[in-house]
Amino acid sequence: MGYFDLGCAIIFECIGINALKASNGLKSIPFDLLTLVTYVLSFIFLAMCLKTINLDEAYAVWSAIGTVLITISGVFLWHEAINIKGLIGIALIIVGVVLLNLSTK
Repeated sequence: MGYFDLGCAIIFECIGINALKASNGLKSIPFDLLTLVTYVLSFIFLAMCLKTINLDEAYAVWSAIGTVLITISGVFLWHEAINIKGLIGIALIIVGVVLLNLSTK
C-alpha cells in the first residue's frame, strides 16, 4: 500500500504544480484552490506512505518522479523548451534515485 500512496502523492503534486502555473501568480481563484487542495492531498499521501517506506527512499522517488513528470508537462502543456543539459540532469536524477534505492536494500 505504501507505493500506491507514494504514487498518489506524486500525481497530486504534479497536478498541484501545473495548477500553480495555470494560476498566473496566484491570480486565478479556481487554480489557486486546486493548487492548495492537491498539495494538501500530496502531503497526506506522502505521510501515509512513510508508514511502510523509508523516508530517504520515499522522498527521493517522490521528488525524482515528480521532477520528470513536471518537466514533461512543462514541455507538452506549457510549451517550455528543454535542452540536452536538462535531459542529462534528469537522467542523473534517475540514476541517483536508483543508486539510493539499491543502497537501502
